[in-house]
Amino acid sequence: MNVYDSWRIAAMLDARGYKSTNDVADADIIILNTCSVREKATNKVFSALGRIRDAKKPSALFGIVGCVAREAGADAFRRMPELNFVLGPQSYHKLPDILENPDARLLNIDLGGLEKFDEMPQPATSPTVCYVPIQEGCNHCCTYCIVPYTRGREISRSFDDVIRDTKYAAKNGAIEICFLGQNVNGYKYTDKNGNEFRLSDLIRQTAKIPEIKRIRFTSSYPTEMTDDLIEMFATEPKLLPFLNMPVQSGSPDVLKRMNRPYSLDGYLEIINKLRVARPDIQISSDFIVGFPGESDSDFEQTLDIARRVRYINSYSFKYSPRPHTAAAIMPNQIPENVKKERLAILDSLLNEIQHEFNNSCVGKTMQCLYEGSDKTGKHLIYRTPYMQQCVVRGTPPDGEKISTIKITAASKASLRGEFAND
Repeated sequence: MNVYDSWRIAAMLDARGYKSTNDVADADIIILNTCSVREKATNKVFSALGRIRDAKKPSALFGIVGCVAREAGADAFRRMPELNFVLGPQSYHKLPDILENPDARLLNIDLGGLEKFDEMPQPATSPTVCYVPIQEGCNHCCTYCIVPYTRGREISRSFDDVIRDTKYAAKNGAIEICFLGQNVNGYKYTDKNGNEFRLSDLIRQTAKIPEIKRIRFTSSYPTEMTDDLIEMFATEPKLLPFLNMPVQSGSPDVLKRMNRPYSLDGYLEIINKLRVARPDIQISSDFIVGFPGESDSDFEQTLDIARRVRYINSYSFKYSPRPHTAAAIMPNQIPENVKKERLAILDSLLNEIQHEFNNSCVGKTMQCLYEGSDKTGKHLIYRTPYMQQCVVRGTPPDGEKISTIKITAASKASLRGEFAND
């Protein structure tokens, strides 16, 4: 989501005559786009602001936008008096106000609506992989999650606006569309004629655009994985056989305290339906270890769900108390050393499963997306349909962004391959 927002902010500044620079000391305006999902990320923001303040030229404007801005609010000015602006994630389109009146401080953390999508210009060119937000906010209110506070309750963009964005991206260079939302498969939009649209409708319509070759979406909530969406994996070949569907914990008791209202049997039933619809589909997940009250038995159940589903890629984190959340004041907070130990055990298992899957790919051919050269310039980087990085030696076919790659070797984190026609 922040990648997309930064892309649109940059387009707005481009339209006003600004050019990007990699040197903070040369910049006339410096914008730090922020995430507050975990405490560590928030702390990094203010450390970075201190470095920017010391490195920038005195006349340069600088500020924060995004979820930390919403969370910190006016207190950000207290912590960093030199800031010029603090804008929440639905207020980016207010940046021209500070450009027109640089001597005034600008604070706008209102949740608002979807105005930013209409008021901010589209970039002149699109990246090969284009992120397209279809909704913002979340109604699920998990007890550990700050998103309902920083991004608000769910708002879905209009079907026509989303399709307009996908067509624009395709016309300007995109060949892969990734639909975004805090609860992306909860997308629901009803037009003025009473027609209701779901994520499956967006996928079906986007697949008709000839330039678009790959479609995916993130991040999914289990109870929103409806049958019409599962069916898309069976019927739409442009939809990648890869899905992030976070389980968070394998313990029913922990899920209840997290306010994740699904059973593990129900979660596994969805996995089975997906695998029937698309036998080659692979699943990734998110995990939180050390949630308040998590026992050794609870943690063992998390290890068990990982073994049963065989997630090929996952994001796992120690529980991080966030302000404005119910879990932050729950009793039986887990000591840091216990959380650290449990995370290491879970990561070891998940890495083993990922390595196993990577090894199973050796000898297969896949349609992979070209992402560019590595830092040495000696190798090419491709992305498989399962979002694995694949390193290839050679020269990419002229103008081809998707190539048939034969996988020749695997490590825990990546693959190596060669062009199948070599």
